[in-house]
Amino acid sequence: MNANYIRPIPKRIENRILSYDAKHSDNKRLRFYAYLTTIRKELVKITVAVRNKGKRTRLIKQVAIHGVYSDKCLVRDIEYNYMGGYRVGWFAEGVKYPCNIPPYYNDGKWYAVEYKYFNPWAPVINPKFALSIPQFRYSAVDIQDPPCIITYLRTYLKYPQVEYLVKAGLGKFADSTMILKKIGEDKAFRKWLMTHREELTEHYYYVDVILRAYRTGKSLDTLQTYREAKIKLSHDQHLKPICELFTGAEQEHFFDYISKQNTNANTYLDYLKACQYLGLDMSEEKNRFPHDFKRWHDIRIDQYATAQAEADRKAKQELYKQFARIAEKYLPLEHDKRSAFICIIAHSPAELIREGEILHHCVGKMNYDRRFIREESLIFFVRDRQDPETPFVTLEYSLKNRKVLQCYGEYDHKPSEDVLHYVNKVWLPHANKHLKQIRAAA
Repeated sequence: MNANYIRPIPKRIENRILSYDAKHSDNKRLRFYAYLTTIRKELVKITVAVRNKGKRTRLIKQVAIHGVYSDKCLVRDIEYNYMGGYRVGWFAEGVKYPCNIPPYYNDGKWYAVEYKYFNPWAPVINPKFALSIPQFRYSAVDIQDPPCIITYLRTYLKYPQVEYLVKAGLGKFADSTMILKKIGEDKAFRKWLMTHREELTEHYYYVDVILRAYRTGKSLDTLQTYREAKIKLSHDQHLKPICELFTGAEQEHFFDYISKQNTNANTYLDYLKACQYLGLDMSEEKNRFPHDFKRWHDIRIDQYATAQAEADRKAKQELYKQFARIAEKYLPLEHDKRSAFICIIAHSPAELIREGEILHHCVGKMNYDRRFIREESLIFFVRDRQDPETPFVTLEYSLKNRKVLQCYGEYDHKPSEDVLHYVNKVWLPHANKHLKQIRAAA
């Protein structure tokens, strides 16, 4: 295409566009419409922009031209913002801009750009004009009403069989090159399409489902169900273990199985995790597809719960042993001399839980026991010397920095000044002194 041959919008076309706009405009600031014409014997779609100026005036201008033979399109005074939207400049039409300077994309010149850009959706005012061009006389463009008439006609030039699809009521597949190629190559496929035309018209099917149904003779609905289930399986990270266990065609066997067993993927996932925890070989058919799924699901879940409870018991037992070992190691940091208070180290996670429940704070939670056994910080209990068994104040001590990280009483309240004096001036120097001795002896 050559911009030198672009003609102004014919008056009759302009009137039709403005008349259509008056009936269908939703009062958006910017609207697009299109009309067909020829430039140097090439059929082109010219997109025009329309906007209001004041209450009574509407501005209209050509902004894009797409041709059936041209790899690039021509655009003028329009910007694509990469989010599917467009901006149009109207400086020459009398719209005022700050400092009377037009936008950078508004210089009134035509530019050649990639075909796929600058092609906003726009109703075509005269679609039947294409039928007046000999090579498009049988294109069925008047039946199809495609999103982009030029793209459709370019497809028609390459795959004339698109007319067959459209006239059969299957125009929704007109942009599928796989189906178009198959129609051109395989007469039996064309007959199959006609046999299943009602299904294909009434329902949506993936292209690969259609081709597979033709190739295998299987039901469209069955294959579509498989396809949708596969998509759901692949997109749900929660179900990833099932995807890893069943790959390729095995997935369809899996879908058939859970349907037959009246269960679902999430319930099977619970069963799978239980089997894997128990160390069962999931490559064996009896484990992958038990004859009575509900029965074996319940058995494996029960075995899993029992095994996990035993593992938790052993882990807890080991935690208590480690906790006691660390408490014994730092026992010298305790203090009970010449003061109204004493400071004792926690000896078990159970003591942390009891302390937290009585004083209503979080020392029994939040992994303080884990920090304790990793020797990141220690937990000490400050008690009244006259009542050493009753929780009073809890403190967290950093072994790395040798300082008190937290010191709180009931409901996380700040302790009294005499308690803080004891903690910071009496106990902390004592603890740091003995910590130095412990490290020197290590």
